[in-house]
Amino acid sequence: MTRLIDVMHLGRDRVIGAHLVRGLIVDPGPASALDNWVDGLDEEPRGLLLTHIHLDHAGAAGTMVRRFPGLRVYVSEVGAPHLVDPSRLLRSAGRLYGEANMPRLWGEVAPVPQRNLIALEGTEEIEGFRVLHTPGHASHHLTYLELESGDAYVGDMAGVRIPPGDHTLAPTPPPEIDVEAWLDSVSRIEALEPSCLRLTHFGAAAHPGAQLDRLRASLRHSAELARRGRGTFLDAYEGEIDAHADPETALRVRQATPPEQQWLGLERYWRRRDGGERA
Repeated sequence: MTRLIDVMHLGRDRVIGAHLVRGLIVDPGPASALDNWVDGLDEEPRGLLLTHIHLDHAGAAGTMVRRFPGLRVYVSEVGAPHLVDPSRLLRSAGRLYGEANMPRLWGEVAPVPQRNLIALEGTEEIEGFRVLHTPGHASHHLTYLELESGDAYVGDMAGVRIPPGDHTLAPTPPPEIDVEAWLDSVSRIEALEPSCLRLTHFGAAAHPGAQLDRLRASLRHSAELARRGRGTFLDAYEGEIDAHADPETALRVRQATPPEQQWLGLERYWRRRDGGERA
């Protein structure tokens, strides 16, 4: 059984969801929301499965280890050093969100002790999950396929889709967006033939093929819009949100995938690709 935990980020539902599976928590979200849900757990968690180290997914990891000292933290071998020493991660996030906004958005980003970390290549089977390296949104992104149920915990790889609708946007914040790698990863996720996709933003997609098709369409469309410039991209992106969501849902979509940040990620992607800039 999987329990979807709405972490109620910034007091809003349907923005960030953690998943509890057999005592393991997939992507606990940020520490700023931890008090909203952690006391409601029926038992002490025994591990975290991190799809990637962005703060909306993994920011609470160090705080949770402080609270539960025996917690095992599974993460990409590339992301692991940034959990032990989050200073570089925090500098990057501070540039994106603004230093003054960091405490409100994410709370404390505490280091994870090396002894609690289990670094993954993305080829393993652990805790009843098959681990797959799925770059594109982030170079170190992992997907976890639960072998018994067939559910795939996909982090950001299948897009942002806020219930009750199924309209999907590809989240493309800087600095590591790679459209070609993302599309390849989506094909490899689909090849796993998952029974369900479990999205951080937000909930269960019971028809994986249709959800992945929506993600592909959004990613290709957003990438093409970004080539036409910031104004064109933002007008289209904002208009798309409003066309497919009621005002309350639109607030949640913008919180999960702020339009300006999506432009910045794709602008950097095209600059690297067309100009040869190194990532």
